[in-house]
Amino acid sequence: MVSRSYANLSELSGRSVMAQKQVTKVFSSPVMSTDVRDDEKANSIASDVPSSMGQDRMIIVGHFLPLRAARKPDGCGWSLSWDRDALLLQLRDGLPDDMDVIYVGCLNANIEANEQDEVSAILWENFKCVPAFLPVELNDRFYLGFCKQQLWPLFHYMLPLMPDHGGRFDRFLWQAYVTANRVFADKIMEVISPDDDYVWIHDYHLMVLPTFLRNKFNKIKLGFFLHSPFPSSEVYRTLPVREEILRGLLNADLVGFHTFDYARHFLSCCSRMLGLEYESKRGYIGIDYYGRTVSIKIMPVGIHMGQLENGLRLPVTENRVAELSAEFKGKIVLLGVDDMDVFKGISLKLLALEELLRQHAKWRGKVVLVQIVNPARGRGKDVKEVQVEAEAAVARINREFGYEGYSPVVLIEERQVPMYEKIAYYSIAECCIVTAVRDGMNLIPYEYIVCRQGTGNLDAILALPGGSPKKSMLIVSEFIGCSPSLSGAVRVNPWNIEAVAEAMNSAITMPESEKQMRHEKHYKYVSTHNVAYWAQSCVGDLERSCRDHSRWLCYGLGFGLGFRVVALDPHFQKLLLDDHIVSAYKRAKNRVVFLDYDGTMVPQGSLNKTPSPEVLAALNKLCQDSNNTVFIVSGRGRQPLSEWFSPCGRLGIAAEHGFFYRCSSEESWQMPVPHIDFSWKEVVSPVLKLYTESTDGSYVEAKESALVWHYQDADPDFGLWQAKELLDHLESVLANEPLCVKTGQQIIEVKPQGVSKGVFVDQCLSSLAERGKPPDFVLCVGDDRSDEDMFESIEAAMGLPPHVPTAEVFACTVGRKPSKAKYFLDDTSEVLRLLVGIATALDPVRENCSGSLHIEDAN
Repeated sequence: MVSRSYANLSELSGRSVMAQKQVTKVFSSPVMSTDVRDDEKANSIASDVPSSMGQDRMIIVGHFLPLRAARKPDGCGWSLSWDRDALLLQLRDGLPDDMDVIYVGCLNANIEANEQDEVSAILWENFKCVPAFLPVELNDRFYLGFCKQQLWPLFHYMLPLMPDHGGRFDRFLWQAYVTANRVFADKIMEVISPDDDYVWIHDYHLMVLPTFLRNKFNKIKLGFFLHSPFPSSEVYRTLPVREEILRGLLNADLVGFHTFDYARHFLSCCSRMLGLEYESKRGYIGIDYYGRTVSIKIMPVGIHMGQLENGLRLPVTENRVAELSAEFKGKIVLLGVDDMDVFKGISLKLLALEELLRQHAKWRGKVVLVQIVNPARGRGKDVKEVQVEAEAAVARINREFGYEGYSPVVLIEERQVPMYEKIAYYSIAECCIVTAVRDGMNLIPYEYIVCRQGTGNLDAILALPGGSPKKSMLIVSEFIGCSPSLSGAVRVNPWNIEAVAEAMNSAITMPESEKQMRHEKHYKYVSTHNVAYWAQSCVGDLERSCRDHSRWLCYGLGFGLGFRVVALDPHFQKLLLDDHIVSAYKRAKNRVVFLDYDGTMVPQGSLNKTPSPEVLAALNKLCQDSNNTVFIVSGRGRQPLSEWFSPCGRLGIAAEHGFFYRCSSEESWQMPVPHIDFSWKEVVSPVLKLYTESTDGSYVEAKESALVWHYQDADPDFGLWQAKELLDHLESVLANEPLCVKTGQQIIEVKPQGVSKGVFVDQCLSSLAERGKPPDFVLCVGDDRSDEDMFESIEAAMGLPPHVPTAEVFACTVGRKPSKAKYFLDDTSEVLRLLVGIATALDPVRENCSGSLHIEDAN
């Protein structure tokens, strides 16, 4: 049963959802033992002054809070500080200065239950952070289990073909994922003011969180950004909970991706698995999801320029650059910085170096690959295997090509390399190599480019001429998110070892002038498209996507993770069989009823299209009243309609969208547009045949007045692609012909101009007015795009002569939301109940004790 939204129920009761910003309940006891550094307090994003109602707040939600937490040396309490390397903190630079920011997420430390209140209080007071404390067992099943063993491999194209390959779906781990997302939702609900606040959720750990929030607050302003790849539909569809996750993302107002490929895969999944189509309007891509437009954002994240530039100026960085410059003097340094991860392609990079030294002996003793390996964020057999393979490759290469004082590969994996030292390695490296086989937005190339820009002091240390052009070289895998942004990089297929080796050779031997031009191009892009630019663009699109929320009339549908919100215009309401329509029907002297057939009188997906006895009985009941004019207005041909409705002698039928019509079975068929030349079919038929032969599942329907190409049974993506091509083809071929090429529900239709349901309805109303029977009651019901013409025509006609402007008009769509109609019904059964109700409205009625209206049985 449809239920009103939480917010609307509060409005109906005359109260606001929240009279003021909520006072959060994130602690229950005073705090004395948790330590916060003074400099962190000074730089905190928290505000001591409560924000005003008119001021927007942003609640940023991620798996981890952008904080570092460590037990104090004496073991009493915790030391907390901002993590300056965390993206969620860096994006703050792109938000308005007066925007209050709250963070929700987990801490990267295990806080005992008896300390959680204290830590929560200090986090709120000093950092405006709300921690989500997950029990250790739940966190292991949620993060190390479902996220890292199932979602992470699948989103990086690793199918669980064997139990040890990837991770087989485990319902127990999925339940932990859902439970953890619900915990995050509860924490957000503690601090949110749903009418004012924006919520921005980050990454694949929280993909069903939007469903919980949308269920509680139908009009919540909600964005989501996925920082990992989104796989193709052929890979994603193997996930047993694929629809629950898709619907979770669609419950956001804005869904963001790093690249067009990831967004395209998501849109394809929505089309193939949920039957949703997308459209592009003025540069924005949107999916209509039950009346809500879910915007798709494509914007790669950037780096924090200020942080890197400050790192370049640190004395400790300059000292380390001097040390490394001396250590690798006379050598050509190639650099790799990767996580210990099965998808980072570290072993492929080492094999490519081995091939380079084998094929180009001149680089032996000169080229050194420094491979920095960050600690693995996951754990398991795969990580261990990658580590063993990499170490074996390093030992083999150094044994075969190295000698005393020279090692071709320097592997740094035993320690956490601080950022200043990474900056030093970036500064001395001639080329940075990223050979990930699948990765999201790898920012290593961006960091390398900024560091190669250097500073005056570093130029002096590296003995570079003052003011000389900077240079850098990049070799990047074509399977990483930043690859499309770096047009000057050498793109490689990491699986092609020989090609990567030749790319290394090309990068080393490339002329200095070209290296400088490539660096200049890259630096210009990276320095302008930084993390602040990314955040500002995403928040701007989120605000644009949510600007009409206050106008919505919301209804919640479904249960659990299948929940979704139907968003309607406030003037768009359900057509109920109440006193209004019944009294209007009774008062009227001349009534007109226009009814579509497929999707209105019979279900759209029904194989048996013959009208039921109940439908025929209701139509006959309506037609028996001499004051009623009833028409079936359908796109079907006149022959099947004549056969199906032969029992309804007084029923009017408009076939093929009104090209043929008759007012009763006793009258002959008429054509509103006589003497049409159909020779155009000889031109159109071969074109349609060509596309039918090349599009499996499509077919051509030949009507008397039109030719229709159907592709509902074709592959969704290919069918839509072919439909667009066919539309362009036909419009080009028929440019000078008096024909109309229209798109419909998975159809392309070619028909004469001036033929549509809207034109027929307008002519019918004019005819009735000219005969002295202007209608004072109009009911029009339909379900698809062609019926929108009827609704628009009726609304336009009622205010103009010779029509009567005081007529009661009930234009009603079936299932389609939004619509040009002012009313809606959910399905064909409700249409039948409506017709039966008004058909018997003039029969004897009685009032029960509660005063409600009862329709007596006609018999």
